[in-house]
Amino acid sequence: MDMTSFFAQLWGSFFLIFGILFIATRQLGKTIEMTDDKAFVISTGYITLIMGLVTVILHNVWVTDWRVVITILGWSTVIKGIMKIGFPEQIRRQAQRFKKKQFYSAFFLIILGVWLLWQGIMLG
Repeated sequence: MDMTSFFAQLWGSFFLIFGILFIATRQLGKTIEMTDDKAFVISTGYITLIMGLVTVILHNVWVTDWRVVITILGWSTVIKGIMKIGFPEQIRRQAQRFKKKQFYSAFFLIILGVWLLWQGIMLG
């Protein structure tokens, strides 16, 4: 299995699982409420940063096909991790804006997850 297929299946599984859980348990709203806790935001920022760095280091591929999505996910995750660690209040404000759109966000995660899984399986 090559790195692109691995990351497509990893990120795809992650998004699909969390999208389904967010809809089934309405956990996204609870997670948004947790952004009021600065320590929670910062601690999850370290995990986010590590996930992004691993993706970017192992898959920094700038091409004009679907594989660039993995690279963009990696870089956006690095940026989000930095934001969570350095600017937790900004993350709280952003999360509050998503509160009313949580169903759409979860649905988007499911669609993105299925697409990435499909790409990863077709490639691998």
